[in-house]
Amino acid sequence: MFAKQSSMPSTLKASLLLLLLLQLNFCYLNAIDCFRCTSFGGANQWCEDPFHNNYSSTILQSPCWTGRKGRDGLYPATACIKLNGRFEDNGETMIVRDCALDSGSLTTDTELVRMSHCGGFYFDNRYVKGCVQVS
Repeated sequence: MFAKQSSMPSTLKASLLLLLLLQLNFCYLNAIDCFRCTSFGGANQWCEDPFHNNYSSTILQSPCWTGRKGRDGLYPATACIKLNGRFEDNGETMIVRDCALDSGSLTTDTELVRMSHCGGFYFDNRYVKGCVQVS
């Protein structure tokens, strides 16, 4: 005839409900979609410029997950990058499209995704003059 009162205090119920809602929220991490491909010497036309994404669904990574500096595992990407340049030893062109993540360091010069820039760098132990473009 009378409803049985729960022995659990209402503040504990509210705390458990809040904890459950927070857990559900963390299950759905958002990551951006990026194209992932490489082309050396123009060998992969889908990756080359001019880039037409209407024929390249096979190279679209959705969602795009990537590594984080100093950590194990994969994390949701925060930026898409395009690395393009020319190998100094033989003049061959190269393009790499991928996703990347800001690792949270304090200085801009140690984070690839914080700004686009051009210059020289080593790729597979070969010197390249080129650019990193971030989107």
